[in-house]
Amino acid sequence: MDKWECTVCGYIYDPAESNGVSFQDLPDDYVCPECGATKDMFSKLG
Repeated sequence: MDKWECTVCGYIYDPAESNGVSFQDLPDDYVCPECGATKDMFSKLG
């Protein structure tokens, strides 16, 4: 599964650390747990 990075603070969303929930399956109102950036501020890594 793909990892996603917050372009604001650099937080990495890793599905392996979130019970296997892919980034695409997160709710539209998901925000970065570090800085509160919205989901559209993340970019796919790799």
